[in-house]
Formats: sequence, C-alpha cells, structure tokens
Amino acid sequence: MKKTATFVLFAAILSQPAMAQKQWSLRECCDYAISHNIGILQQENQCRQQELQLSTARNSRLPDLNGSVSQNFSFGRGLTAENTYSNTNTSSTSFSLGSSVPLFTGFQIPNQIKLNQLNLEAATQDLEKAKNDICMQVAQAYVQILYNMEISDVAHRQVGIDSMQVVRLQALVDNGKASGAQLSQQQATLANSRLTATQADNNQQLAILTLTQLLELPTADGFTVVRPDGLDGENGMRGSLFSGGAAVPSPDVIYAEALGIKPEIAAQELRLRATDHSIKIAQAGYLPTLSLSGGLGSNYYTTSGFPADAFGTQLKNNFSQYIGLNLNVPIFNRFQTRNNIRNARIEQQNQQLALENTKKNLYKEIQQACLNTTAAQAKYESSIVAAKSSHDAFTLMQAKYENGKANITEFNEAKNNYLRAESDCVQARYEMLYQQALIQFYRGRPLDF
Repeated sequence: MKKTATFVLFAAILSQPAMAQKQWSLRECCDYAISHNIGILQQENQCRQQELQLSTARNSRLPDLNGSVSQNFSFGRGLTAENTYSNTNTSSTSFSLGSSVPLFTGFQIPNQIKLNQLNLEAATQDLEKAKNDICMQVAQAYVQILYNMEISDVAHRQVGIDSMQVVRLQALVDNGKASGAQLSQQQATLANSRLTATQADNNQQLAILTLTQLLELPTADGFTVVRPDGLDGENGMRGSLFSGGAAVPSPDVIYAEALGIKPEIAAQELRLRATDHSIKIAQAGYLPTLSLSGGLGSNYYTTSGFPADAFGTQLKNNFSQYIGLNLNVPIFNRFQTRNNIRNARIEQQNQQLALENTKKNLYKEIQQACLNTTAAQAKYESSIVAAKSSHDAFTLMQAKYENGKANITEFNEAKNNYLRAESDCVQARYEMLYQQALIQFYRGRPLDF
C-alpha cells in the first residue's frame, strides 16, 4: 500500500512540470476564450431565447384547447320553476372543453414568424461579433505578453553585460589596475539593471494575468505562450508578417471584402429586413380576423326541496356541443393602429441609420488599421537600422572601455542607447505583427500569427 501511494505521488510530481510547460498558441487562446468567456455564453443564451420566440410564433397557428370546471352555490330567495320566489339553496356543477384555431389574422402570424426568424439570424450574427471581439482582445493581450517577454530578455541581457563588467573590474581592482570607485560605480549600474529586469518580469506576469482573466482561467500559474515561428531575421530581429514587406492593401479594397463577411454588418442588415415585417404586423390591425371555435360541456344542478336526477344522468342529459366562426372587423380603435404603423416606420428609419453608422465605423476602423500598419512597418524598418547602428556603436565603445580608452559613463551611455534601441525595435516588431494580423482579420482570415 505504501509503495502504491509513493508511486502515485511520484507520478503526480512528474506530471506537474509537464502541465506547467504547456504553451498556448494564439489560436488555442481564442478557441478557449470563445468556449469559456462569460460574455460569449450570455450571447449564446440570447440566441436560445430567440429560438424559443420563433417556436412560439410558429405554434400560434395551432389550435388551443382549454378545459374548465366550476362549482356554484346559491342561498336565499330565488326564482323557482313555478315562477315564484322562495328561500331555496341551489348548487350547480359545470364542465366544459373548448378549442379555437385562427383562420385569418391579417397576415400577422406569418409576418411574426418571419420577424422572429430574422431576429434569430441577427442574434446569431451578434454572437459571431462577440466572438470576434473577444479574439481581438485576446490577440492584443497575447501580443503584449510577447512584447514583455522580449523586453524581459533585453533587460536580462543588460544584467549579463553589467555582471561581466563587474567581474572584469573586480579582477582589475585585485591587480591594482582599477580603482574601487570604478568598481562601485559599475556595481551600482548592475543594481539598477537588476531592478529594471525585475520590473520587466513583473510586467510580463501582469500581461499573462490579463490574458488568463480573458480566458476565464482560475490561475495564471504555469501559463506560457508560444512565440511565433518563422519571424526570426538577421541579428535576432524578426521580419515582416507579409513576405518582403508587401504593401498594405487600400482601405477600399479591404472594406469591400469586409462588407460581405463581417457579422456586425450582417446583423444590422437582418434587423433592417425585419422592420418590413414589423410594419406589416402593425398594418394587420386594419384587417379583419377570423377564427373557428368549438367545444362541449355539461352540468349538474340541484335545488333544496326538489328532487334531482343522479349526477351521471344529468351529465348525460345536459351534454351539449357547439361550433362557430368568429369574425372581428376593426372599425375604430382610437388611432392606435395608425400610430403603431407610424412608429414601426420610424423604427425602420432608425435601423437604416444604425446600418449606415455601423458601415461608417467599420470603414473608419479599416482606415485606421491600414494607417497603423503602414506606420508600423516603416517604424520597424527604421528601428532595425537604429538597433544595428546602436549595436555597432556599443561594440566599439565596449572595446574602448575594456582597453581603458573610454570611461564608465561613456560605456553606460552607449550600452543604454543600444538597449533602448533594441527595446524600441521589439515594440515596433510586435506592433507591426498585430496590425498586419488585424488587416488579415478584417479580410476574413483567422486572427493568428
């Protein structure tokens, strides 16, 4: 038994690193967020509610069926069978079963069915829009993690450089070739570098926490992301997502593609079509309605002081059936129908404006994305040149410093310029990566790197 428990514990310990080493790709993060995000689940419930409303509208064509039972008691003076009044107690028991079916409702039922069907399709498009929104939020958080990971790497490289200089100066101090003041100054620089690295690590953990909260994960422990493949360039830099830094398509081209695929546009167009049926439903108030009804019933009646037939006998003798047509012709309803029609037409105009506003917002987003992508590509190309120049300048300054031809202030300035240029390059790299992916997303491609 002890051996079994030891084996289980050992297996559990081995499995923990494997779980912690799982790396999440952007596609996996998006899929997980879509399945677990509370906002998405709420939107799915709204779709189910629309399905129920559609089912209710379709079932309104079916006949209804109602049964009733009543028991009445009467006390005091009342009219008797001899057409005289006397103090009597009477009781009656009635049973009835009735049904009615609409034959004509001014086309209200078919229009209501079509209206609810379009509302369901619009709700489904709203669900797709919500999924797209959460994917964009996840992508932003994902890129922020990648950026913070790179910044953390830069900060730790800075710690490594300063640590090597401390070791070198310590050896020179031990040999009497450098002063203690130089060593102390370099140690202070190393301490600042370690503080910067700690802050970079904290920023990375905060970015991870933000993403795990979007994914509705219970904890951020052990969560890591996959760094995109195929982006490594020369000198550790990463190239453009588009092969050869291809030019960004024009906003009009992207907008033309987006109009036919974006769910927010489809949802507004469906709601605009639905307003036609809302108007027809309101106009049905001018038309007559016709329904068919039928039913059956019986009753049992007793009066004090008078003999009464048995319960079953009375139910049999009093059994009755009926069938009838009910025609309702509207004549005047205080202008309610007229105002309902006017209100429905105003709603149609508002929905047309909502559609136009959604299209304009989409075009503005695409314009902004195109400008940001172009600027990000130019910024990245410039940052590569700046980072390379700063790296070369730092390499020369490091050689001069180690040969005693430059002081520590000049060395630290060159080092800081190099690391700052590298950080700017990292930021430009991931900004360009996200903006290019966003352009592809507007064109209907999956949001992925």
